[in-house]
Amino acid sequence: MSDTSEASFNAVESPLLPTRAQKRCQVQKRWRVISITVRSIRRFSSVKEEVVVNDGVELTPIVFDAQKRLRAFWTTLYSINAFCRAKDIAPGNQSGLLDNPLPSPFDTVIDVIPERLSEPTPVKKIVTPECLSELARHKNIEQLHQLGGVPGVASYLKSDAESGIQGDDEEIARRRHNFGSNTIQKPTPKTLPIVLETVRDPIIIILLVCATLSVCFGITRHGRRGWSDGGSIFVAVILVIMVTATSNLWPRRQFFKLWKARDKFSVSVIRNGQQMRISVFEAVVGDIICLKTGDQVPADGLFIDGNPLQVNESCIAAWRESVEINESCNPFFLSGTKVINGSARMLVTAVGINTEWGKMLSSKSYDIEERTPLQRKLRELTIQISKVGLMVASLVLVVLLVRYFVGNMRNEDGKSDFTAGKTNIHEVCNDLIGILATPVAIAATAIPEGLLLAVMITIAYSTNRMASQKALVRNLSACEAVGSADVICTDERGSLTLNHLIVSQFCFGNKLLNAGTSSIIPRNVLGLLREGMLLRSTEASSGSPIELFESQVHSTIQAWSVQDMGVNVEQVRANCAVHSPESFNSENTQSSIWIKRNTSDTIHVHQKGQPKIILATCSQYYDEDGIVQPMSIDAKRNLEQIFQKMKSNGLSCVAFAHKEVSEEHSDENSAFIGCLGLKCPCRPEVQKAVMDCREAEVDIKLVTRNDLPTARAIAIECGIIDPTQDETTDELVDRQSLQSNAETEIKEKCGTIRVMARASTLDKLHMVQGLKERGHVVAVTGHSIGDATVLREADAGLSLGIQGTSQAKENSDIIILDDNFVSVARVLRWGRGMYHKIQMYAQFQLSVSIACLVIDFVTAVSAKEPPTINIVAAISSGKVPYAAFQVLWVKLIVGALAALAITIEEPPEELRQLPPVNQKRPFITSIMWKNIVGQAVYPIIVLLTIQFKGQSTFNLDAKIKDTMIFNILVLWEIFVIFNTKRVEGNFFKGIHKRKMFWGVILAIILLQVLIVELLKELADTKQLSWKQWIICIGIAVLAWPIGWLVERIKYPFSSHL
Repeated sequence: MSDTSEASFNAVESPLLPTRAQKRCQVQKRWRVISITVRSIRRFSSVKEEVVVNDGVELTPIVFDAQKRLRAFWTTLYSINAFCRAKDIAPGNQSGLLDNPLPSPFDTVIDVIPERLSEPTPVKKIVTPECLSELARHKNIEQLHQLGGVPGVASYLKSDAESGIQGDDEEIARRRHNFGSNTIQKPTPKTLPIVLETVRDPIIIILLVCATLSVCFGITRHGRRGWSDGGSIFVAVILVIMVTATSNLWPRRQFFKLWKARDKFSVSVIRNGQQMRISVFEAVVGDIICLKTGDQVPADGLFIDGNPLQVNESCIAAWRESVEINESCNPFFLSGTKVINGSARMLVTAVGINTEWGKMLSSKSYDIEERTPLQRKLRELTIQISKVGLMVASLVLVVLLVRYFVGNMRNEDGKSDFTAGKTNIHEVCNDLIGILATPVAIAATAIPEGLLLAVMITIAYSTNRMASQKALVRNLSACEAVGSADVICTDERGSLTLNHLIVSQFCFGNKLLNAGTSSIIPRNVLGLLREGMLLRSTEASSGSPIELFESQVHSTIQAWSVQDMGVNVEQVRANCAVHSPESFNSENTQSSIWIKRNTSDTIHVHQKGQPKIILATCSQYYDEDGIVQPMSIDAKRNLEQIFQKMKSNGLSCVAFAHKEVSEEHSDENSAFIGCLGLKCPCRPEVQKAVMDCREAEVDIKLVTRNDLPTARAIAIECGIIDPTQDETTDELVDRQSLQSNAETEIKEKCGTIRVMARASTLDKLHMVQGLKERGHVVAVTGHSIGDATVLREADAGLSLGIQGTSQAKENSDIIILDDNFVSVARVLRWGRGMYHKIQMYAQFQLSVSIACLVIDFVTAVSAKEPPTINIVAAISSGKVPYAAFQVLWVKLIVGALAALAITIEEPPEELRQLPPVNQKRPFITSIMWKNIVGQAVYPIIVLLTIQFKGQSTFNLDAKIKDTMIFNILVLWEIFVIFNTKRVEGNFFKGIHKRKMFWGVILAIILLQVLIVELLKELADTKQLSWKQWIICIGIAVLAWPIGWLVERIKYPFSSHL
């Protein structure tokens, strides 16, 4: 590499260099300013001096003091200015402008520009990270030519177009330090906005205002000790805000982690002359990236070589859906774009935040508020319930105002609170404030804010647990779609079967042998088999699926020959020389090779391919003794029957033939050697997973490229169909046997088809479309580029993470990271479990909301005095309406703690026995309404009885009565949570694994005891005796058997929860 290139690359590392090549013009201008300034100083320093002449004798010049001071001042000022300008310019002296000394003190007349200044230095001498970043972003072809084109840029970056970056990890780290890393720091969920959102709760606002006034009045009355009452409220409110904000922040953080994992993918890069795959985050400037159809461009870069590409740049500009990238007109790649068609290599010029895509992503956070269909449905439900709560609160307000102004409310002395013309305005204002507090508390309690929080927590927990179980969710709506899926269309490759072939059977002569009985094969036939199996003509060139499969078959046969037959591969190859090889023919799936043994001049021709094709070229065959026999009609028929039997066992057959030739090659005179039966074994746990799906009323449909006998054998082994079903039933269809209008026929029969053989991607698409037209919710697994359309069409597209192409993954909703169908069944269970848990929480939320709403309404309307009357007077005397704190505690249980207890748990195994979620049915089913009303009626009756008869019938003190009502309500909520958990099945099954559930329940009980017994002043409660505690617990416990009885009541329109 030249010294100029070395200097340019080192210049990139210096942060003092100009940021753009155009700054050289500014250097020239500043140089002129310095020259003019210096000359001005010299001219100004030549101040005219007054010469005194006395009698013809010239005396010493007289310089006035004012002139001296002025000259010194301006000289100093200009000198400082010139020095500062020279200091700014010196680091940018790339063209040697400062190499010439300043003009001589005598050269003050003419300003001569150096010759070097009139000939601009080539721009390509200044290459900075900013210059490279703007190169692709602005698609500046002229600037690229000034830099010497792609080879010039590669030279400056010390990267070779063929071998890539030459260097070790330190070289990569140095580039990452100089040019930036290929990571984008997106804004994480902020705590402050979530806290402010929590503080907007009306009850919290009321408590904060009351606490502030209590502190002010308390200090005024009692000095420094007067802050304790209001301060305790502040502490309690802050704790509630912290718990609620944490509950809201946690799911957002989980979504953030999920989306970070979703953005990670691998790229193909060339380094040190070797092609390798690395994480997209490890790419650096100067890397050579290999791109193909379906890939996402990982960074900004330049086109090196390859086919012209069609790239989708709509992520940068919506109107650029298809842009051609080529060497001449548009060689610029932009990060984040998608390759639609073609393959090429690119040189990375900018990464991470230095790209346009990086700047866009770093300026906005993740879509944390992405709305799923269920969230939208629950939002509507929340709005409807809130309207009911506001109507009840408004009705309470009207009733209270009417009763107050007509004089129907009385104070503790039994006198009317309001008398027209007598009650002063100050007392009226105090009473009105107390009256307004009750409707606000009722409205706040009635609004089911916890529903949306529960959905967010459930989705966040479920998606992150699914990611840990090899299922990466890319689209949150897909979780609900999978829970509703009643059909899964899949092929056998990867998901149902292992991703490798094994030799299962071997046909020799007229016998069908197992793979481990090769010792009975005659020696001469065994030698021919070794040559035919191990020698290969050419490697797969086009990379088509058929050629790749042929390559996999060759590797499998070679491994089997070594392990089972004890063949020495190197020795076989050393004894033969390949002569005139013929490449693999993908049309008839066969290949042949001509070899010459070292011991003779005879040419041996070996053929390998499909049994039907190979058998048609054979006029002879080797029998069990290794003797060549003529191929009779009976022998041929017998072999064909053996081939059919092998296919019916799910085997892919590969036949071998041999012929000796001297001059000309004739296929028709070959001798048939034998046939190998290969299979992809099913995953050991797939059959149970398929059975679980069938028990959950999910129909599994196998759509495969294999022929019908092989497809049937695979379906039987995996448990998709019963072994008794033959190929003549309507459930097994050969695509080639359908009529010309196959699309219509597939859509008509899609409901009954369970296995479709020799099907293309288009046939799978027609299958999915037909099922959706019939009202089914369809999930599809796919891995190829052609499957991208089918994955988009399906309600839930599941791509394979190992075998799946980039385009398939990009168009899918969920990526199965381990390519295992068991993970698909696990995703199904999580989808249904998520929906089911949200239903359970909604049942709990509505039960508590209805009970509280009715109790508050009846109590408020029947009150003899304004609730929390004379608030301002009470605060000024050091008392606070602590009933608001009790409401806040109940809201905390309902909103955050119960959501954690119910939703943070893995779905039980029993969920697989439930039918798919029917999205057409209402979210709150008839069974749920029955349970909601049945559970809400019990506390309404008991608590209202205590409210109105507690003092007279049970001789309870008013404060004890209110405390018992509050205590029973909280304990009743705990047993309602137990009732909702029992819906999943046996409540005690796996009870020791429910750590989050029991932790929340224990926390609620301990805090309730603390509030009632120790924080009496804070919560406005009174200490209860142990007998009163037993009564409260006994009343609450009865909610459990009552809930069980309500569930057993038959409902005419019952449906699954």
